[in-house]
Amino acid sequence: PGVVLHVPTFFSELKSLEQRGISNIYSRLKVSARCSLNLDLHAVVDRVRDKSQGVGTTGQGIGPSYSSKAERSNITVSDLLDDDKFADKIRAMEKSYIQLYGEEINAYSVEDEIAQLKNAREELRPFCVDDVEFLQVAQEEGQKILVEGAQSALLDLQFGTYPYCTSTNTTFGGVMAGLSLDRRKIDNVIGVIKAYTTRVGSGPFPTELSDATGTLLQERGREWGVTTKRKRRIGWLDLVLAKHSNHVNHYDVLNVTKLDILDGLEEIKVAVAYRYPESEEEIRGFPMSAKLLSQVHVVYKTLKGWNKSTENITSWQELPVEAQNYVLFI
Repeated sequence: PGVVLHVPTFFSELKSLEQRGISNIYSRLKVSARCSLNLDLHAVVDRVRDKSQGVGTTGQGIGPSYSSKAERSNITVSDLLDDDKFADKIRAMEKSYIQLYGEEINAYSVEDEIAQLKNAREELRPFCVDDVEFLQVAQEEGQKILVEGAQSALLDLQFGTYPYCTSTNTTFGGVMAGLSLDRRKIDNVIGVIKAYTTRVGSGPFPTELSDATGTLLQERGREWGVTTKRKRRIGWLDLVLAKHSNHVNHYDVLNVTKLDILDGLEEIKVAVAYRYPESEEEIRGFPMSAKLLSQVHVVYKTLKGWNKSTENITSWQELPVEAQNYVLFI
């Protein structure tokens, strides 16, 4: 749980924020000293592994970073700041990967990465905090804390579409494991759901649209991955998937986004159930295997669309009746 930190990207994104005029970045942004590092070495290994695994990763090293963390061979921010032996740990990691992948990682230079990290550590130090103490003070002072999940529930390592998922817990449980928050002070868990379904990379996608409607929603919704810029795959809203997400996270409220992307469609389909491919019996719950998920027969409910634009509408009453009905159906 939590994140892994790629130090060069951290500083390049800081520079980008400064160029956009975002104020007080250095006083507002904190990094946990417990955070594990995401190395260039991990990215090289990620791309090598995905050639055979075919999961469709971002190639940024996330999986190998978390593998190193679980194997207790990775280094943390605190190691970088205060332990001069961090370089030997990276060299040991590289050696173990060479034993596994040989010449496939020859383009990587371990000494270049070590030098880069040594040069960055004093610049990184002012951002670093003891996250447990930092959050404890905030809670004692009664400060409001908002935790944002950066990835969807179906990318969760435990409850997602394994193995087509990320390498950590993106559900509410990951919040509690990754942050030292007092569970008794949680006010609301907000589920954010698009008015249609998207995913990046490989994996089963029962409601996927491979037609002109899918292309329309992809372009209108500007659906491409933030990291890789790959086009997101598009499908009708899948309420079987959404229910599964709710059963895992137990949302207090839903925030439906991108409703306006559906403007102008005469009909809108919503997945309401899955059936087994052979017996046509309805499946209870969400399929636990990627194989079954790729084979299910989808049961759709067709709702009437709306011709009026919903862009810039800020009140429920202004929405077309059909758009209201769509939200209420969700």
